[in-house]
Amino acid sequence: MSDPVSSIPNLGPASEAAFARAGIHTAAELRALGADEAYRRLLMSGTPPHFIGYYVLVMGLQGRPWNDCKGDEKAALRTRFDAIKSAMLGTKEKGRSDLEAALQFFGVVERR
Repeated sequence: MSDPVSSIPNLGPASEAAFARAGIHTAAELRALGADEAYRRLLMSGTPPHFIGYYVLVMGLQGRPWNDCKGDEKAALRTRFDAIKSAMLGTKEKGRSDLEAALQFFGVVERR
C-alpha cells in the first residue's frame, strides 16, 4: 500500500482529508503533481486559498519544517501563491479571512 499524504512532513489528517477531496490520495500522487498543481487542485475542490497552507505544502514536499521558509524564499513562494490564486479567482469562500482559511485547512476551525 502507498504511503498516505500525512506521511509527508507538515501534513496531518486535516491536510490528508483536504487532498482526498481534491482526488489526491497518496504521498506518491502528491509528489508527482508537485506543490503548485496539487495546490491548484485543492483550490478547485473548494479549499479556500491561504499562503500558509501553500508554503507548508512546499516545505513538506522538500522534507523541511514549515517554519524553515523565510526571507527571499518566502517572498518567491508568495509570488507563486499569488499567481495560482489569481488563476483561480472566485474560489475563495466569502467572509473568511486568510487566517481562518489556514486554520480550517489544518482542522482547527470548521468548514463553513
